Amino acid sequence: MLISREVQVGNVTFGGNRPFVLIAGPCAIEEEGLTLRIAAFLKDLCAELGIPLVFKASFDKANRTSASAFRGPGMAEGLNILAKVKAQYGLPVVSDIHDQTQIADAAKVLDIIQIPAFLSRQSDLLAAAGATGKTINVKKGQFLAPWDMRNVAAKVQETGNQNVLLTERGATFGYNNLVVDMRSLVIMREVSGCPIVFDATHSVQLPGGAGTSSGGQRQYVGALSRAAVAIGIDGLFWEVHENPDIALCDGPNSLKLTSLRPMLEELIAIDRLVKKGYAQ
Repeated sequence: MLISREVQVGNVTFGGNRPFVLIAGPCAIEEEGLTLRIAAFLKDLCAELGIPLVFKASFDKANRTSASAFRGPGMAEGLNILAKVKAQYGLPVVSDIHDQTQIADAAKVLDIIQIPAFLSRQSDLLAAAGATGKTINVKKGQFLAPWDMRNVAAKVQETGNQNVLLTERGATFGYNNLVVDMRSLVIMREVSGCPIVFDATHSVQLPGGAGTSSGGQRQYVGALSRAAVAIGIDGLFWEVHENPDIALCDGPNSLKLTSLRPMLEELIAIDRLVKKGYAQ
């Protein structure tokens, strides 16, 4: 198995045949109390299981199905809440940016700057994000082939920043549906050398499938996660919530907190088997 280069994010290391990193949190920041409770739960669970953790939550979800859909609290309030997650729980944090005007303020708080899938070919945005020196996680566009991500990674790396993660989140398959070509996890690593993350919860999303919002099939998250970990991915991306059925964003494809432990225990066992003992 080809081993990706290592990317260090705070006390967490992606790649290098190390244990997979869990990137998890709610789709969007709904309110401070809920966000902090989810962060606390995830920190305790991952500490017990020995899983490296990065907390994710979006301060603004600009790519919504409907103009009336919930987007989050906005950048100022959202970054303030993510700063509290860092301060109180010592977790690295990641969130999306959508245009160059957000980058300077986001870089003051975020450990990983995320480029959404729909913006994965925006050259100026990638270059400006890379110039911060922060780790950049680029979601593969639903419209891109996995080998196209070599050029995407290069747009960031040409700034001198080698700290790039690439994330698979499914490919458009007809109307309101995504499929995952598991070969892409191997191909993206082969063409880029970057650590590869699998976004299992967005991969079961049904974009626009509920009319004014996206649907989802969370019952398949476990199966896809097991397949991806068996390939030897470096990170696993999950959207989680206390009660996904009332979540304000991406509830149908989010996991309930109480379901995480048995799934993660299975994934740890697969990860150790595939990587045949972790790098020291």
